[in-house]
Amino acid sequence: MENFVVSARKYRPATFDTVVGQHSITSTLKNAIKNHHLAQAFLFCGPRGVGKTTCARILAKTINCTNITAATEACDTCESCRSFNSGQSLNVYELDAASNNSVDDIRNLVDQVRFAPQSGDYRVYIIDEVHMLSQAAFNAFLKTLEEPPKHAIFILATTEKHKIIPTILSRCQIFDFNRIRVEDIATHLQFIAKNEHIEADPDALHIIAQKADGALRDACSIFDQIVSFAGNKLTYKAVIDNLNILDYDYYFKVVDALVGENIPASLLLFNEILNNGFDGHHFITGLGEHLRNLLVCKDPSTLILLEVSNSIKDKYKTQSTNCPLPFLLKSLGAVNRCDAQYKMSKNQRLQVELCLMQIASINSADAEKKNDSLQIIPRSKENQASSPAATSDVKTAPTASPEERTKQNPASVTKLNPEPVANQNPASAVNQTSEPPVKATTSEVKKPGLKSSPSIGQFMGSQTKKESTKPGSPEPETFIPGSRPTELFSQDALESSWNTYAKQMQQKGKHNLYSTLSFRKPVLKENALIEFTIDNKVQEETLENEKSDLLGFLRKELNNYSAALKTVINTIDSERKPYTSGDKFKRMAEKNPTLLKLKQQFDLDIEI
Repeated sequence: MENFVVSARKYRPATFDTVVGQHSITSTLKNAIKNHHLAQAFLFCGPRGVGKTTCARILAKTINCTNITAATEACDTCESCRSFNSGQSLNVYELDAASNNSVDDIRNLVDQVRFAPQSGDYRVYIIDEVHMLSQAAFNAFLKTLEEPPKHAIFILATTEKHKIIPTILSRCQIFDFNRIRVEDIATHLQFIAKNEHIEADPDALHIIAQKADGALRDACSIFDQIVSFAGNKLTYKAVIDNLNILDYDYYFKVVDALVGENIPASLLLFNEILNNGFDGHHFITGLGEHLRNLLVCKDPSTLILLEVSNSIKDKYKTQSTNCPLPFLLKSLGAVNRCDAQYKMSKNQRLQVELCLMQIASINSADAEKKNDSLQIIPRSKENQASSPAATSDVKTAPTASPEERTKQNPASVTKLNPEPVANQNPASAVNQTSEPPVKATTSEVKKPGLKSSPSIGQFMGSQTKKESTKPGSPEPETFIPGSRPTELFSQDALESSWNTYAKQMQQKGKHNLYSTLSFRKPVLKENALIEFTIDNKVQEETLENEKSDLLGFLRKELNNYSAALKTVINTIDSERKPYTSGDKFKRMAEKNPTLLKLKQQFDLDIEI
């Protein structure tokens, strides 16, 4: 039986020009060889499967080639190249630092560095996963790495550059390898498929490239796996079935239903996706990626960020024209919140369904909000009837035509009271429309007392409630719905919200703050002032750091944004518990004066 060679090895690049997606690095290395500016040590770092070890081998092969081409590539015909291709070259030494990470292993490597190459100009030492070396091994390697013999070149490769000590980094030329683009991986897979006589769908190769996440070796492995599954005809359907990937068509259908505000259709599609064996979290992350791609299609300059095949790209462009920009932005926010809360939710399916329903209602909610903002609050008929000024105006004002009223007062076109009033003559309409507009400044609204006045929360209905006024007195300010509420609250409600916040601090591990908050109860004073008594400066500093968060929590829980918090230090209670080290020593010295004499005799200090 013939031995099978995986594509990652069979089609491994053998020259700099065949390296995929690392043009800047290969060009730098070729220029260094051409100009004889080779450093004594290189560090190749980057994600897995991007060509670090491959470039190291090509570099080792090229610098020892006796017939380098005009393009600065190895000839593959000289004795050095043939021995390298057959794996028999003595000028290349590879070490896996993951399994050879001790000082003894580095010492053996240093001993070999002293020997000159039998043929060629350089001996190249390639150390993979160099970040796995121990601290002692790194230190033993420093001197040789800094001043090696002129025939020795070190190439270090790693996926975790941050784990290498700075003294090693300073002795190397560092090359950062990038993740390979989806287009480059798809092109390379198309080249492999052509050489292997495999009929491959471009959409299928793009899916493989996206699944590889920038690693060419992973893409080749997935390609071999799907060829074993589907044979010599690689289709889009075979790829998504084998890789358990949700089809693009589902996302296009779901977004069409959401834009059309068709909640039942979107829920049925999600149910079908679940029945096909896909996870809800997998669906919601894919939906976020789909909405992001639609947002990218809104501007031609950002189309380069869309890493899909041309046929799928055309579908995105078509659907993006039907999706308004505010809809996409708010949908992305809803999907992001669902993604963050999915794992913590006990009913995960409901979490996704709620997200779909919220997205489907975005356009309706925006239209309703817009209509509400255009409505003007009518003034109550009771106040109009109780105002003697209005009555006198009705009797004395002359009649004017609509054109004359417009000339006299252009602001009267927008009526403050569009409701018709029985037996109202045109003169009364002129006087009502010419009145100054009703003020809506929330800072001028009267604050009710804690005991006698009604709750301001009663003013939050759809209509405005006004206090009765005496004849001749100025009318009170009209309260506009939507301003920050200042509802009344009781002492019990305050203590309940206070204890809730204290327990939250205990769950977060802030035990000092929990003890401070739970030691005494807050007291409700006049004008929504909350007074809290503390014992010492330590408690004051602890509470001061959390004062803004505590007050914000209380305002939200009590629905009163005018509430204020005041801390008072208790100076009356002389028997309070000592907190600092000085207080504790003072208390102990009062009980046992010998401690004070001992401290003075030996000149002792108190630990802080």
